[in-house]
Amino acid sequence: MGPTFPTLAAAIEDAAKADPTLGFRFVSDDGVPGFGSSTTSEASFSYTALERASARYGGALQALGLKKGDRVALICPANEDFVLCFFGAIRAGIIPVPIYPPLGLGQLQGYLDNTRHIVKKSGARALVTTAQIKRLLGTVQASAPALEQVVAVEAVRESLEALKPEKIGPSDVAFLQYTSGSTSRPKGVTLTHENLMANVRCIMQDGLRVTPEDRGVSWLPLYHDMGLIGFVLSPVVHRVPVVFLPPLLFLKRPVSWFQAFTRHKGTIAYAPNFAFALCVKRIRDRELEKIDLSSWRVAGCGAEPIRPETLEAFAERFAKVGFASKALLPSYGMAESSLAISFSKLGAGVETLSVDGDTLWAENVAKIVPDDAAGAVRLVSCGPSFPLHEVLAFAPDDATGDAPLPPDHVGELRIKGPSVMKGYWEDAERTKESFAGAWLKTGDLGFVHDGDVYICGRSKEVIIVNGRNYYPQDIEWEASRAEGVRKGNVVAFGARDNIERDRERVVVAFECQDAPADGRDLAAEKHAVVQSVRKLVQEGMGLTLDDVVPLAPGVLPKTSSGKLQRARTRELYEAGELAQRRAPRAEDKLGVLKEAAKSQLSYFKLAVLGGRKKT
Repeated sequence: MGPTFPTLAAAIEDAAKADPTLGFRFVSDDGVPGFGSSTTSEASFSYTALERASARYGGALQALGLKKGDRVALICPANEDFVLCFFGAIRAGIIPVPIYPPLGLGQLQGYLDNTRHIVKKSGARALVTTAQIKRLLGTVQASAPALEQVVAVEAVRESLEALKPEKIGPSDVAFLQYTSGSTSRPKGVTLTHENLMANVRCIMQDGLRVTPEDRGVSWLPLYHDMGLIGFVLSPVVHRVPVVFLPPLLFLKRPVSWFQAFTRHKGTIAYAPNFAFALCVKRIRDRELEKIDLSSWRVAGCGAEPIRPETLEAFAERFAKVGFASKALLPSYGMAESSLAISFSKLGAGVETLSVDGDTLWAENVAKIVPDDAAGAVRLVSCGPSFPLHEVLAFAPDDATGDAPLPPDHVGELRIKGPSVMKGYWEDAERTKESFAGAWLKTGDLGFVHDGDVYICGRSKEVIIVNGRNYYPQDIEWEASRAEGVRKGNVVAFGARDNIERDRERVVVAFECQDAPADGRDLAAEKHAVVQSVRKLVQEGMGLTLDDVVPLAPGVLPKTSSGKLQRARTRELYEAGELAQRRAPRAEDKLGVLKEAAKSQLSYFKLAVLGGRKKT
């Protein structure tokens, strides 16, 4: 039986009593100690130090005039600033609203649009960020009436204001998790302390069965639910030490993840499917000389569709440095259920079910077949629902939730239990649309077999051809096998057909691998890749593609957490803009500078003319 606390605030305050050797370690972007880096730095906080420092940050937020129930937006690229601001807000009863930081100037306009939306919808009274980012946010402040001040985290960091205690209860809102917006404008998932404590129990006790010997190693962004709830909030409740790497460090040098595991004898980590594929592709044998992954007991995978072939390739590739395939733990979750919905069986590795593709697509029934059967489709088990929670499949048009489908029948997965949100922040209409009776509608299509959950795809993204349902993930997998296609950078979708209105056009858009520099005929090579994609999809699924769109690297639109945006890709295609789209690195630099200048001018105008508190 693990620790129980009524609120996250109580768990943070109790952390002062923890073993002083346990806590969080933040690795800087300039290297991983002990592996030959010329410059390295780490900031370590014991749980006692986290409790004390977060009290200062909370006091600083209160000194800005923020009170219990007020919202504060956080755009803090440095993990330690983010954690301390977040914890400080929680302890003061102030509701933090995490927002991802700008990843560069390439698409600043889109970033500012998204940030304006979140700040305005949340009603945040203050926004904490770095002095550098603050200079870009003038237009955000101008468009959000409730936003009184944009504060540099450097000033918060130096504050010595004492925290004034607040009475915080389980039903109080803990924080707002804005969804990544892969299919729509971000919505504010409202999570109470009660929701979080229930999900922390699911993750740490029921799912991972943590022990005093466990050590987490994470590069996941903290503004995203898997990084924040999985590796910040859950560990502080259970006193699990965690090493944090900057996300960009992992993306630039995937082996840095392994290096941190080796140095700190890590036992638990999570990542999306693409990260496991990236490790296989980018980590060279020579980089593995000092690597030892034998301590890694839980390698969780979630946040996007899971491909068994990807995880199996990872296990095979890194077995020679001690990685055990049984450590793989496919998982299912979503922000509306705090984070976790179901985990596969601990220590079982990747368990799959082969179903007949024709029956799946034509009849929405999972007919079990041998793995080597013609037309077999392998699906990954995400395990059973957690105690006190339920996951069942329903007909998509079932408005009451009174008639779940039988096992092995594909429908919309719906969930209920104490981890599930009460609703979207100040959005009664969307909240009502998201529930059928007591069940939260996930929007995911799947089925339950022998109590385990299997995911097929998103209901809004299913492509219907001649009465058959095709899941874009299956089409994308077949297309990604073509030589010359960037793995993990393929989008399949159905588009409106203005000529044949009785059906959707089936389109695949993919990013080409970097062009060779040896003078070969690039046009001919691109044509060959397109033909290969068509052939593989035809052979693998019996489906003829209406259009195939090859694109330069980096062109496909993605969310802040790196998920491909199918809906946005379809919109661009139907508007005739997809083929003309350029990668962020190729964006017009003049336009970027104009937007940055406009943003700064707006901020200075507000500061000079009054209208906002100057900070």
